[in-house]
Amino acid sequence: MATFKVPRYAAMLVMAVFTLYFLTPLWWLLAAAGKTDGQVTEGPALWPDDFAFATNLADLFRYNDGVFLRWLANSIAYTVGAAAIGTLLAGMCGYALAKYVFPGRELIFNIVLGGVLVPATALALPLFLMFSRMELANTFWSVFLPSLVNPFGVYLGRIYAAASVPDELLEAARIDGSGEVRSFFTLSTRLMAPAFVTIFLFHFVGVWNNFMLPLIMLGNERLFPVTLGLYSWNTQVNQHPELRALVLVGALVSIVPMVIAFLSLQRFWRSGLGTGSIK
Repeated sequence: MATFKVPRYAAMLVMAVFTLYFLTPLWWLLAAAGKTDGQVTEGPALWPDDFAFATNLADLFRYNDGVFLRWLANSIAYTVGAAAIGTLLAGMCGYALAKYVFPGRELIFNIVLGGVLVPATALALPLFLMFSRMELANTFWSVFLPSLVNPFGVYLGRIYAAASVPDELLEAARIDGSGEVRSFFTLSTRLMAPAFVTIFLFHFVGVWNNFMLPLIMLGNERLFPVTLGLYSWNTQVNQHPELRALVLVGALVSIVPMVIAFLSLQRFWRSGLGTGSIK
């Protein structure tokens, strides 16, 4: 049976079209962030008449006593802390489910899979009621603590640990007198490094873009993450038209930490499964 081969130029054309499709909104955001307030709704959509990005950026950082910088710091605190701790917890849980046999293991794993299928918006209201009973609503912890949970990370950690951490290596470590905790942190974490990076990036993006949980939990503007802060500005555009340009430049600034995280950590995905054992 003859096989159909797609011509190279056709594949490149398809990739070019989809690349243009994904980059056009980003270019529009960059162009809109450089427009003055009067140009946002007028003039060419993909190019500003007078590029005023520096002025808009300065106005963004000065507006309302620099509250945007506070929102940005809040997002970094929520995201980096939750992603780092959540990644470690998810990796340890996935490793335990992959490498240890104990009663109820498959039941626990099935519950974790069920957690992956439950949308975060469905849990926001129950979480608010729980934190209200504990008098933690409208605090930093009401957003930070729920953000630590990452069922998909547990699933990914188990799959990767089962495939990349040989049982023979762990048995040899036990024979040499290494404890379980030491074996995990000195051997398994190195072998699972690509999985930890992947879990961290997924967790980072999920917490950074989280909107519903802060919306329900927080009432104090000083505790808002950048997503909720920009939304609050956007709802006031009709009363304060100058906020339109600030929302656009703020949205552009808000994606910079995610770009930095991806560019900084992508090299770990290229490492082989045996790199950790060699080190």
